[in-house]
Amino acid sequence: MHPLSFPQRLIDGYSAFASGRLQSEQDRYRELAERGQKPEIMVIGCCDSRVSPEVIFDAGPGELFVVRNVANLVPPFETGGSYHGVSAALEFGVGALRVKHIVVLGHAHCGGVKAFAEDAEPLSPGDFIGRWMSLIAPAAEKLGPRGSLSPAEYIERLEKASVVNTLDNLLTFPRLKKLIERGEILTHGAYFGVATGQLSVLDRTTGEFKPVTGR
Repeated sequence: MHPLSFPQRLIDGYSAFASGRLQSEQDRYRELAERGQKPEIMVIGCCDSRVSPEVIFDAGPGELFVVRNVANLVPPFETGGSYHGVSAALEFGVGALRVKHIVVLGHAHCGGVKAFAEDAEPLSPGDFIGRWMSLIAPAAEKLGPRGSLSPAEYIERLEKASVVNTLDNLLTFPRLKKLIERGEILTHGAYFGVATGQLSVLDRTTGEFKPVTGR
């Protein structure tokens, strides 16, 4: 008997999973339980419900090591303070799982980036979103004044600039920087268009995000 407070949508979803996908992937789950996970790709994504890396990349269990937070950010390396959830996940992915790729996945219509761009009022006395989103200030500074850009155009550019800024922040982690310089880990920037479903990937030579074409 399920607790009445547990969302029925999740119970229904699990029932569908248990009678469908779980049946076809049971051996895979057993193997992962016995041998542990060994994903080669780490994805740093946004917690936005519309942008699930597992769905976008059609990933099966054990294929992606996913870290999600507001606006897919990574703070610069520092050892002060008490809690470092993103840094801990990065440490585990790099040090324990030994991933070979790290993908920073940004997206259109990001609420966190919009809140920063519009200097929105805090949603709580702690202003957790505002303080977290201050991490993209360097991206906004590099982007420069909005000029004649419409609000939507500016926010899209800021969303993409924030992905690049996060890639730069990854290089502040000493161990990761060495692995990247040796070519043992490759970093990538990507951007998902929520309305269109279009995935674009950062071209480091031009600084532009280029659409990925389907086969």
